[in-house]
Amino acid sequence: MARRILIVEDEIIVAMDLEATLGDFGFETVGIAADKSTALRLGATNTDVALVDVNLRDGPTGPEVGERLARDFGVTVVFLTANPRMLGNGVPGAFGVLPKPYDPHMIKQTLEYLLALDHDDARGAIPPAALTVFNPLQARL
Repeated sequence: MARRILIVEDEIIVAMDLEATLGDFGFETVGIAADKSTALRLGATNTDVALVDVNLRDGPTGPEVGERLARDFGVTVVFLTANPRMLGNGVPGAFGVLPKPYDPHMIKQTLEYLLALDHDDARGAIPPAALTVFNPLQARL
């Protein structure tokens, strides 16, 4: 089953590259959102995972976007940012953070890991080294 992924990124070249990368790996994108209102609108459309930057077109609204996507729509949120320290010890409801610049295989490994967590045989799943999980209990079944 392909996961539906929302890209929340205001740098269009980065967003389009990420969209192409996800497509190459067989994932479906819901769309690209450059600001909070677009992200929340798209997040309500059967989104499974959101890759969220911290700084968006409307300022450093990424943490609020991530919290609301997780809380209001049940989206699994992974931040993808060059500023992971801005997230402190995490964002309520968000899963974790990956650093930018990203490696395409790092994205693939993270999404495969999240898919494994959805299956009964996920007990041995180990998070990718680049992924910082906010709540380690969330990463284990």
